[in-house]
Amino acid sequence: MIITGNYPKLRLRRSRKYDWSRKLVQDNNLSYNDLILPIFLTEGKGKEVKINSMPNVNRYSIDRLKNVIDRALKLGIPMVALFPYTDPKKKNVYGSEALNENNLVCRAIKFIKKTYKNKIGIMCDVALDPYTSHGHDGIIKNKEILNDETIDILVKQSLLQARMGCDVIAPSDMMDGRIIKIRKALDKYNFKDVQILSYAVKYASSFYGPFRNAVGSKNLLKGNKRTYQMDFKNNDEAIREVALDIKEGADMVVVKPGMPYLDIIREIKNNFKIPVIAYQVSGEYSIIQNSIKDGILNKDAIHESLISFKRAGASAIITYFADKIKL
Repeated sequence: MIITGNYPKLRLRRSRKYDWSRKLVQDNNLSYNDLILPIFLTEGKGKEVKINSMPNVNRYSIDRLKNVIDRALKLGIPMVALFPYTDPKKKNVYGSEALNENNLVCRAIKFIKKTYKNKIGIMCDVALDPYTSHGHDGIIKNKEILNDETIDILVKQSLLQARMGCDVIAPSDMMDGRIIKIRKALDKYNFKDVQILSYAVKYASSFYGPFRNAVGSKNLLKGNKRTYQMDFKNNDEAIREVALDIKEGADMVVVKPGMPYLDIIREIKNNFKIPVIAYQVSGEYSIIQNSIKDGILNKDAIHESLISFKRAGASAIITYFADKIKL
């Protein structure tokens, strides 16, 4: 980088003096177009259940979704992401409820599509952890997460969600080879326009605790997920994962968590010309929200945290602040 000129001829503060001049030279900006709103679902009617681990975030019964979606549309949020709190009685070692066409996610998809047509996008996780009695994303045999056997179920789950009307299939399981199998199945059954948003870079992180509580898997989890989620000490592995998923048919990729991995977002953006989505996960959200609650952080910290993703190169951000921040 060559810098010409020096002080006093060169004064960088000149462009910072006024609000209008600061706006003119901004490298990055944030709008509701950049945000994806996660929504937690629960069974029943007339329910808005507070999640203790995530301040100001609720689980909603399907009949209460209209208020949430209406607000998202009014703000201009382009897509929602659905996550179910599955009745523990419906969970088993195989995650069979994931393939029930009358499960919570399927009913929510149909409700949103019927009510809003294509005014807002619907993203659904493809993973078994909300449905398994052991809290893992895959089938277990002899204490090992089975890769290929799990993929067979994930393909069926993807097809079911597509048939219900899901716009964006988001495999978050981190099994090897699931993107190509899902893409081939979607194309075979004429779901060619359904997009795949791959959780290509999902680290075995300590920041997921509040989310696992929200979907009811935290206390069920046996062991950890380090044999399939990525080691947070690695960055080159992230490039390999993204390269493979692009080759297999991913339309977009996710980096999860977000803020501790801004360097990974930038590295992927520099290496691949593909939309990169940052996930500001539940632990990040709760830390910021609790700090605001205690009066330590100004609410501008939310905006600052979200801009950091844009500055790193993210095309969009999945965040629980999506319908709470004022832009």
